[in-house]
Amino acid sequence: MRQAHHPEVGEFTLTGVMSALSDPIRVGVVRVLADGRERGWGDLQAPVAKSTLSHHLRVLRDAGLTRTRQEGTRCFVTLRRQELRVRFPGLLEAVLAAAEDEDVGHQVSVRDTAPPV
Repeated sequence: MRQAHHPEVGEFTLTGVMSALSDPIRVGVVRVLADGRERGWGDLQAPVAKSTLSHHLRVLRDAGLTRTRQEGTRCFVTLRRQELRVRFPGLLEAVLAAAEDEDVGHQVSVRDTAPPV
C-alpha cells in the first residue's frame, strides 16, 4: 500500500475542512476521534458499507482533519486536533459542541475491543 498524503497545516483550507465536515458520518468519526485516541479503521462502526466508510476517512484525511498510519495490514486514524487549532483556532471545538448539541454523527461508534470477562 502506498503512503497516504497528509496535507501540511498551511495547506488546510477553510472550505476544504468545512466541506469534509458537511456529512453526518464524517462528523461522527470526528466526534469519536475527539477523545485523542488512535483508532483502527476496523474498530469504527457506522451504518454504511466498509467502502463508504473508507471514502469518508479519505475525505477527512485529505482535508487535514485526520492522520492515517498503516501498520502491516491494519490502518489507524487519529484526529489532528493540535494542527487544526493552529490553523483554525476554536473551529474544531465549535463544531464538536454544535454536533453534541444537535446529536449529529451519533450513529458512529467504536467497536468494543475489550475481551469478555
